[in-house]
Amino acid sequence: MKINKVNKLSVYLLKIFIVNQNHQTPAEKAGKNTRKNKLSQFFNRFSAVITKATGGVYAFIVAIAIVIIWAVTGPFFKFSDTWQLVINTGTTIVTFLMVFVIQHSQNKDTIALQLKLNELIAASQASNKLISVEELTDEELEVMQKFYAHLSSITKKEKENQIHSLEEEKDLLEKEQDNIQENIDEVKKTLRNK
Repeated sequence: MKINKVNKLSVYLLKIFIVNQNHQTPAEKAGKNTRKNKLSQFFNRFSAVITKATGGVYAFIVAIAIVIIWAVTGPFFKFSDTWQLVINTGTTIVTFLMVFVIQHSQNKDTIALQLKLNELIAASQASNKLISVEELTDEELEVMQKFYAHLSSITKKEKENQIHSLEEEKDLLEKEQDNIQENIDEVKKTLRNK
């Protein structure tokens, strides 16, 4: 039943997003941003194609073939500086350009993965406090990591593998504080009576 509510909420939020996308500014309606959008769309397609092509077996075989051809031509060029410069320049240029293409694909994949994880968290019984965890600072992430390591150690100590969450830990800490406060109150009462 909860999953059904979450799915309805997701559909509702998607509708709001689509409606907001349709409300364009006058500049957007006039087509001022079409050049930027076309460039972005082109780079998305280009990046996807290049990443897929260079991540395959054939790209590796081509790279190996180029290196072998370069090495075999060494004696013909008497291993000259120009012969060495060809491979150095070629690999530097390819590496430089591929950094941007791969980083773009990596960023896109990371955002897609985060959205999928956010949807899974929202649709499950898990705490939704971690939905935007990627926006935390390094120090905040380190604190969260230590907290979950602590939860893991608690689970390992127990005989039964129970699920622990932020809310459970918060409730346990509040109960411990209440118990401590009750003990303090009892001690104060005892001291007053004496």
